[in-house]
Amino acid sequence: MTNLTIIGGGLAGSEAAWQAAQSGIKVRLYEMRPINPTGAHLSGDLAELVCSNSLGSNLPDRASGVLKNELRQLNSMLLECAEATALPAGAALAVDREAFAQLVTQKIESHPNIEIIRAEMKEIPQTPVIIASGPLTSESLSQSIAKLSGAEHLFFFDAIAPIVHAESINMEIAFRASRYGKGDQDEGDYINCPFTKDEYYAFVSALQSAERIELRSFEEAIRAGVKAGQFFEGCLPVEVIAERGVDSLAFGPMRPVGLRDPRTGHRPYGVVQLRQDNLAGSLYNLVGFQTNLKFPEQKRVLRMIPGLGNAEFERFGQMHRNTFIASPKLLRPTLQHISRDDLFFAGQITGVEGYMGNIATGLLAGINAARLLGGKNLHTLPNETMLGSLCHYITHADLKDFQPMKANFGILPTLALEKKIGKRERGQLYADRAANTLKNYLDENE
Repeated sequence: MTNLTIIGGGLAGSEAAWQAAQSGIKVRLYEMRPINPTGAHLSGDLAELVCSNSLGSNLPDRASGVLKNELRQLNSMLLECAEATALPAGAALAVDREAFAQLVTQKIESHPNIEIIRAEMKEIPQTPVIIASGPLTSESLSQSIAKLSGAEHLFFFDAIAPIVHAESINMEIAFRASRYGKGDQDEGDYINCPFTKDEYYAFVSALQSAERIELRSFEEAIRAGVKAGQFFEGCLPVEVIAERGVDSLAFGPMRPVGLRDPRTGHRPYGVVQLRQDNLAGSLYNLVGFQTNLKFPEQKRVLRMIPGLGNAEFERFGQMHRNTFIASPKLLRPTLQHISRDDLFFAGQITGVEGYMGNIATGLLAGINAARLLGGKNLHTLPNETMLGSLCHYITHADLKDFQPMKANFGILPTLALEKKIGKRERGQLYADRAANTLKNYLDENE
């Protein structure tokens, strides 16, 4: 039997390898870490989460919840691992990032049909292959992809949030709570740092004037036509948000809705939420606080956050260049390349954003590659499903406006409604339609 090569041991590559191997395909999974580090990853584990440790909402009437339910229907291994290593996070699915990556690695290493090769794949092989090398694809492989496609790469800059030690948080100022009382009824799943009006504006002023890391490592991307400061809208550094107006953060990651400061009984003017980052509860990440400030500046400015005056940092925020291909010109909804049936792409390099989108496209690519090798028809999932609509978006979007896309109801076909209904009810109708559509599709095609 012909082997399947998968390049990249991240979320998409790991899920793709598992799905293909479960179908009886012999898989060679190439992961260049830890031999060739990326600058953003910390370990050699498969499926390491670089940014947040949250996989999004678990609520069935939210877009992320709809995608999770579809992945449960499709037997996603990584979603199973995420649920096995879950941490308290209100209505979201957050994981202990080390335990999650270690569990995925253990499962992949123990599968009899998967061989892990710790080496960089510098060129696209001429045999069946899934490229799931992620946004930090090596220069050599990027050049090989560009040579094949003849299309210019697109770039955006992405940032990751700082992590602090729990014992250094002043709980006489900070308090535990989830928005609107959701999550743990006793004390809440998040630690909240509340701002008065004066504290908020002093903090925003400090962010706006703080020194940032120069983007020397991104000069190649800039020469390719990307202007410095072009960021993905879904992962903006807080200092960039602050530049857009002094109240931008109060309506963004620092919005205080659904929270009351127990010291005053009132809603804070702004709030920074911290989410548990490991099972031991010793580390917390600053939710939505991606940043590219210089490390000494991060320590100075972030210690202005009430409750973090003596914060000890496990990891400072940083920024890296993410790369994705021009999927509307290069891919089919099956995730096959337009000019090669046996070449698939999956994960963030396709322009799908979010952990669950990466897992989902890896799952579909793995299944479709196995079906191709088995002589079966490939799956093009219906647009009424969240995964089907994501694949349709990245392969049909207008290239001049093409930006990475997360699961959201806006990319689904609209509902035929006789009357106006609320957001929750509409979300549930989308969810029910997606679940029924996927079930009927699988019943008809398996």
